[in-house]
Amino acid sequence: MIKIKGVSVIKEAVAGLDDGRMFYERKSPGVGNYFWDSLIADFESLIIYAGIHKKKYGLYQMLAKRFPYIIYYDIVEEFAYIIAVLPMRQDPAWIKEIIKTRS
Repeated sequence: MIKIKGVSVIKEAVAGLDDGRMFYERKSPGVGNYFWDSLIADFESLIIYAGIHKKKYGLYQMLAKRFPYIIYYDIVEEFAYIIAVLPMRQDPAWIKEIIKTRS
């Protein structure tokens, strides 16, 4: 584990989070907000667990606890930066391309 002071989310990752919220909200009212809250809790857990996850495409890869999403993050100095929030049910080549454009 790496001791960090805070977690930041880049705007593209916020857009991915919002896309997921809208997707689940269309499926069933209220689930979108639950998705949002669940992933925010996952982000906050990085204060304790940053750095324990395996790396893929040069970034740490954390699986969301309650939804099929992957959170990609990096650690710079004492901060965890969330680079992408992506659905796991996508083509791996698409995921790799997204990560490559943000790294």
